Amino acid sequence: MRNSKSKFVTFILWFSLHLRAVFSFNGDSQILSRVKDSQLVDPDGNLHDWIFKTPDQSPCHWTGITCETENQTVVSIDLSGLGISGGFPFGFCLIRTLRSLSLANNSLYGSLSSQDLSPCSHLQVVDLSNNLFIGELPDFSSVNLEVLLLYNNNFTGDIPLSFARFPSLKVLSLSGNLLNGEIPSFLGNLTELTDLEFGYNPFRASHLPSEIGNLSNLEILLLANSNIVGEIPVSIGNLVSLKDLDLSNNFLSGKIPESLSMLKNLERLELYQNYLTGELSESLANLTSLRWIDVSQNGITGKLPAKFTALSLESLNLNDNYFTGEIPDVLASNQHLVQLKLFNNSFSGELPFNLGKFSPLKDFDVSMNNFTGELPPFLCYKKKLQRIVVLKNQFSGNIPESYGECHSLNYVRMADNALSGYVPENFWGLPLIEFLELENNRFEGSISPSISSLQKLDSLRISSNNFSGKIPNEVCRLVNLTRLSLSQNKFSGELPSCITDLNLLKLDLHGNELTGKIPSSVSSLTELTELNLARNRFTGEIPPVLGSLPVLAYLDLSSNLLSGKIPEELTKLTLNQFNLSWNQLSGKVPSGFNHEHFISGLLGNPGLCSPNLKPLSTCPKTGPSTSHVVAILATCFLLFVGLLVWFFRTRSKFGSKTRRPYTVTTFQRVGFSEEEIFPFLKDENIIGMGSSGRVYRVELKTGQTVAIKRLWEVKPETDTVFKSETETLGQIRHGNIVKLIMCCSGEELRLLVYEYMENGSLGDVLHGNKSADLLDWPKRFTIAIGAAQGVAYLHHDCLPAIVHRDVKSNNILLDEEMRPRVADFGLAKTLHAQAGNGDEAMSRVAGTHGYIAPEYAYTLRVTEKSDVYSFGVVLLELITGKRPNDPSFGENIDIVRWITEVALSSSSSSSSSPSSQEEVGCKKLGEIIDPRMNPSPSDLKEIEKVLNVALTCTSQFPINRPSMRKVVELLKG
Repeated sequence: MRNSKSKFVTFILWFSLHLRAVFSFNGDSQILSRVKDSQLVDPDGNLHDWIFKTPDQSPCHWTGITCETENQTVVSIDLSGLGISGGFPFGFCLIRTLRSLSLANNSLYGSLSSQDLSPCSHLQVVDLSNNLFIGELPDFSSVNLEVLLLYNNNFTGDIPLSFARFPSLKVLSLSGNLLNGEIPSFLGNLTELTDLEFGYNPFRASHLPSEIGNLSNLEILLLANSNIVGEIPVSIGNLVSLKDLDLSNNFLSGKIPESLSMLKNLERLELYQNYLTGELSESLANLTSLRWIDVSQNGITGKLPAKFTALSLESLNLNDNYFTGEIPDVLASNQHLVQLKLFNNSFSGELPFNLGKFSPLKDFDVSMNNFTGELPPFLCYKKKLQRIVVLKNQFSGNIPESYGECHSLNYVRMADNALSGYVPENFWGLPLIEFLELENNRFEGSISPSISSLQKLDSLRISSNNFSGKIPNEVCRLVNLTRLSLSQNKFSGELPSCITDLNLLKLDLHGNELTGKIPSSVSSLTELTELNLARNRFTGEIPPVLGSLPVLAYLDLSSNLLSGKIPEELTKLTLNQFNLSWNQLSGKVPSGFNHEHFISGLLGNPGLCSPNLKPLSTCPKTGPSTSHVVAILATCFLLFVGLLVWFFRTRSKFGSKTRRPYTVTTFQRVGFSEEEIFPFLKDENIIGMGSSGRVYRVELKTGQTVAIKRLWEVKPETDTVFKSETETLGQIRHGNIVKLIMCCSGEELRLLVYEYMENGSLGDVLHGNKSADLLDWPKRFTIAIGAAQGVAYLHHDCLPAIVHRDVKSNNILLDEEMRPRVADFGLAKTLHAQAGNGDEAMSRVAGTHGYIAPEYAYTLRVTEKSDVYSFGVVLLELITGKRPNDPSFGENIDIVRWITEVALSSSSSSSSSPSSQEEVGCKKLGEIIDPRMNPSPSDLKEIEKVLNVALTCTSQFPINRPSMRKVVELLKG
C-alpha cells in the first residue's frame, strides 16, 4: 500500500513537471517565433528553424538557443554574427528564465530606452556590441547584471548614474562609442568589477578618478584614447589584481607613479602616446609578472635601469622618448624577448654583443639613436627574426655573415649609417624579404644574381653607396617589385630592357654611369609615377611613348646625352617635376611646355628654341618655298573636292540636315551652342590641369563665362570619369555644388561644361598667390559651412547616397563672392555600387594623398565616413593655412598627426595639468593657426570649436566620426 502511494506521488510530480515543461515550451516557442517575425530582419535566413508548429514543441534545438538541462527552459539566446537587423528585440525578455542575451556583431539600430529594457531586469549577461545603436545610454534596472557589453556602437552623452547600482557587475565595456561626458567617479562603487573597458570615446577632458583604486578585484582596465588629462592617480597601486592596464593615447602628464610597482600581477602595461615625463623608476623591477610594456611616445628621460631590463619581458617598447646612455648588457640574457623597439631616443654606445642569442627575437628596431660599433651578430640566432631596423645611427663594419642565414627576415632598413664592405652573398637571396633599404652607407660590390630569390620584394632602396657593375637581369624576376631606387652609385652598362616587364611605381637610377638608349618598352610601365634617370650617359631620343604613361608625375632626364626633339606627346603628362635640362635636345619647344614654369627644366640644350622663353634662342621664322605652296594648294584642292563629294552624299542620304559626330546633353538652360566653344579650346585659355584632363576658361559672345574640362584621350579611365561626372552632377541641384551645364561626347571627344568660378579653388587661394583674398577667419568659416552643406547633401539628400571620394581643398571652388562649390565628381560613387563584386574603380585606392582616410587605404571600402575624414583635413587646412603634407611637419607626418601632437599637447614646461580639452587647445592654438590671419578673441573661440570638429572628423576610427549632417550642425552651433 505504502509502495503504491509512493508511486502515485512520483507520478503526480512527473506529470506536473511535464505539464510545466509543455507550457514552457509553448510560451517560449511562441515568444521566440513572434519576436523573429515582428522585431527582427533575417536576410540570410539563419533563423529558418525558428518555426512554431505544435504546442509541445521545444525550442531548445533552435539556432542560438540554449536550455537548462534539467527542466528544458530557455536560459540563453546567442544570435551573434548572424547578420540580423532591426531595433532592439525587447520581446526576448518576456522569457522569464532567460539569463543571457547576446546580439553582438549584427546591424541592430535605433536607440535604447529604459522602458524597452524594463522587462529585462532578470538578465545576468547582455551583449549588444558591434551594432549601430544610437542615443544616450539607458538606465538598466537589473540588479542581477554581471556582464554588460555595449562596445562599438554610437552611444552618446554621459554614463548614467544608474550604472553605479550594479552590485554584481563583473564586466563593463563601453569602448568605441561617442560618449562625450566625463569619466565618472562613481565607478569606484562597482567593487565586483574584474573587467572595465571605456576606451576610444571622445569623453570631455577629465582626470582619471582616484576612486578607481577601490576596484581591488579589477584584472583588466582599458581606457585608451579617452581624453584623460593630469597625472596617473597614486591609488592605481591599490589594483592588486590588475593584469592588463591600458591608458595609452591620452593626455596624461607627470611621472609614472611609484605606486605602480605594487601591481605584482601586472602582465601588460600600455602607456604610450601620452605626455609622461621623468625617468623610468628602478622600482618597476618589482613587476615580476610583467611581460609587455609600452611607454613609447612620451617625454621620458634618463637611463634604462639595469634591474628593469632584467625582467622576463617579451615586448619592450620605449621608442619616441628622450632616453640616454647605453643599453645594459643584462638585456642580452633575456630568454623571452620577442620585440625590442628603442627607436627615436638618444641612446649611445654599442649594443650588447649577445643580443638575440638567448631569445626568440622577431622585431628589432633601434633606429634614430647614437649607437656605434658593429651590428650584433646573434640577432637571428633563434631563426625567428622578421624585422631589423637600425637606420640613422653610427653603426660601422660589415653586415654579419650570420644575417645571410636568417631566412625568416622580411623587413630590413639599415640606411644612414657608416656600414661598409660587401653585402653577404646569401643576404641578397633571403626569400621572404619584402622591403630592403641600405641607402646612405659605404657598401661596395655588385648586386648578386641571387636577388632573383626575393619574390616578395616590394621595395629595393640601395642609393648613395659605392655599388658598381651592371644592373643584373635577375632584377626583372622580382615580380612584386614596385619601387626601385639605385641612384648615386657606380652602376654602368645599359639598362636591362626587361626592367619594363615589372609593375613599377617608382624608378630612380639617377647619378650612375648607365649608357645606351631609354627603352621604348617603357610604355608598359602604366603604374609609374616617378622616373628619374638624371646624371647618367643615356643617348638617343626621348621615347614619345613616355607621354602615354597615365599617372607619371615626376620626370627627370637631365644631364644625359639625349638628342632629337622633345616629343609633343610629353605635353599630355600632368607633371609636378619636369627636367630635361643639360642634354643635346634640339628643335622647337612644344607649345604645352612653352611656359616660364618649365624653363628651368629646358636649360642647357643649345639646340632648343622658343618664340618667347628666355634665355632659349628664338625659333627662326621661315616662309614656305614655291614647291611647298604648290603642294599646299594641291592638298587644299583635293580636300575641297572631297568635301563636296561628302556633302552631296550625305545630303542625298539624309536630306538637308547633317548628322553631328558627337552627342550633346544639356543639364541647365543655355544660351549658346557647342560650336561656339570649340574655337576657345587652345593653350592660352588653359587655367588648370588635372589627372583627368585640361580645364579651359571660355568667355562666350553672350558675355557668359564657363569652365570646360576636356578629358584626356578617350580610354576606359576617362570614360569612367565622364560617366561619373554626368550621372552625378546631371541630377544634382544644390547651391554648394558646382553646376554642370552641358556635356559633349564623341569618338575622340569628351567635354564637360561647368559654371565658371571666378576665384578658382580653395587650395589655390589658401596655398597660392591669391591668399590675400582669404586672410580673415569669418570668410574661411563661411566657406567651411558651405562646403559641409554640399557634402552633407550628397550623403543625406541624394537617393542613393553619393560618396565623393576625393574631397579636398582643390575640389572646393569659389565664386566671385567666395561662396564655395564642391566640384570634381570623377571618383564619386553611389553607395549601392560598392556591393558589386566586380567594381573596377574599387580595385585600388582612389583619392588624394593626405586626404585619404586610414581605413580606406587598406580596405578599399567606400563609406560616407571616408568623406568625413577628408573634410576634416580641409577644416585643418582652413585653420592652419598649411597643405595636408606640408614639408614643415617633418618626414612621414601629415597635418592630422601634426595637429594632434602640437595642438592638443599640454605644455611640457607647465607644472599644472590642464583641466579641460579647451584649456589644452588654448595653450597651443597660437602655434597652429595661419599666421596670415589676425583673429579677434571671438574668432579664436570659434577656431577652437572648429578645430575640435576637425579632430572628431579625422578620428582614426570611422565609428567615432560624426555624419556630415552632424558636422553641419556642429559648425553652425
